[in-house]
Amino acid sequence: MFKTYYPKLDEIKHDWYVVDANGKVLGRLASQIASILRGKHKPYYTPHMDTGDFIIIVNAEKVRLTGKKREMKTYFSHSGYLGSGKNLEFKDVIQKHPERVLKHAVKGMLPHNTLGRKLFKKLKVYSGPEHPHSAQQPKPLELEG
Repeated sequence: MFKTYYPKLDEIKHDWYVVDANGKVLGRLASQIASILRGKHKPYYTPHMDTGDFIIIVNAEKVRLTGKKREMKTYFSHSGYLGSGKNLEFKDVIQKHPERVLKHAVKGMLPHNTLGRKLFKKLKVYSGPEHPHSAQQPKPLELEG
C-alpha cells in the first residue's frame, strides 16, 4: 500500500504575487486567483490545508465584464432586519468600492468554512496601481483572460 503524503507546516512555502486586473474578465480572473489562494498549483496540494499563496490585486477598478453584465449585474445585501434588503447595481459598486467586486467574486469561489475564511484573508485588493506590500517582495503573476 502507498501512503498519502501530507506536507508538514514548516515545509509549506507561502509566496506573494501581484496581479494586474487591468482589462481582465472578472469571472476568469477570480477563478484563477481562487485556485492560487487554495494552492492547487503546487505539487503538495492538500484539500484540508492552507497550501496557497498571498495575492495582491492592483487596478481592480479596470476589471471588465462580458456581454450586458455591466448594466444587468446586481449585488444583493441584507442586514437581517425586515425590509432592509438592497439591490446594488454593478456600475454603482465599481464606482464607489471597486475592490469589493473582486473580493465578492473570489470569496464565492472559496470553500464556505473556516479554511475558506482563512484563505480569503490572504487576498489583498486595491483599486489603483499602488499597494503597501513592497516589503514582502511580491513577484508579478501573469494570468490568462
